[in-house]
Amino acid sequence: MTTHEMKAFPSDPSPADAQPALFERGHLWVHELVDGAPLRVQAQGDGRLRFGDAVRVFGDGDDVPPAYEHAVRHVRESFDRGALAAAVDDVASVVFFTRAMHRCGVDYDWDETPNVLGVDVWSETSERYLQPDRVEKIYTRLGLEPLNTVRAEVRAADFDPSSYAFPDSAWYDGPCAGVLLRNKTGLRCVLENPAVDRGERPAASDTNAEAFARDQATTARFDAAARQLRAAGQPVTFDTLYERVLERVARAEHDRLFEGDVDVRAFRSAVAERTGAYLGERDEGR
Repeated sequence: MTTHEMKAFPSDPSPADAQPALFERGHLWVHELVDGAPLRVQAQGDGRLRFGDAVRVFGDGDDVPPAYEHAVRHVRESFDRGALAAAVDDVASVVFFTRAMHRCGVDYDWDETPNVLGVDVWSETSERYLQPDRVEKIYTRLGLEPLNTVRAEVRAADFDPSSYAFPDSAWYDGPCAGVLLRNKTGLRCVLENPAVDRGERPAASDTNAEAFARDQATTARFDAAARQLRAAGQPVTFDTLYERVLERVARAEHDRLFEGDVDVRAFRSAVAERTGAYLGERDEGR
């Protein structure tokens, strides 16, 4: 079996640092730039999926950093391995560059925003990034949501980065964090929206794990997660409810939970206790 390196993320220069040809000829695809964490995905010949962030590749087993668990679970459940195997001779020759969507700076609507959004696809066989229009179709075919396309095939010579009016985001009630510009030759740049504040939030006011769980694993969150499970035709069990509520908190409070002083293991235990209490109260109320 051929071993393939997992290609690094492409660089995203500013318009001033991009290659001049990007704005001189051809057409641009304009995508919403989302404020998420980098996640690479690569299928293996045995059907398993391999993951990595911008710096390291995770182990082939369950050695996934807790901050990325929600995104990895989503990809493992959604990714259509059969569709990829039918499309290419060597599944490991393709690397998928995505964004794990949890709170980094922008507070998206976490009930509506997918756990993962597809950005780029690298083909080792062709030794290039696939064209933007193909990328969108590929992610859709594989069961993952691609980046929101704001406009397709804009004449490059007509695009002026200095006067660009940023559109609203598809994922929350506010402006997009920027746009990603690409053409069919692989040239690209990122135009960030200076009006969007992606700075750090204050740390959690109470880093006690039990108190943090009380604040975040609320009855409303348990109710919403239970409704989501029932709507998807899944049973509302301790395990399914616990995982969904933990995931919702981890995404919305990602910066405070994983970059602050909250004891994550103790927090998980506290959420487990609250899950049991919620189910017990629900059973008593029947």
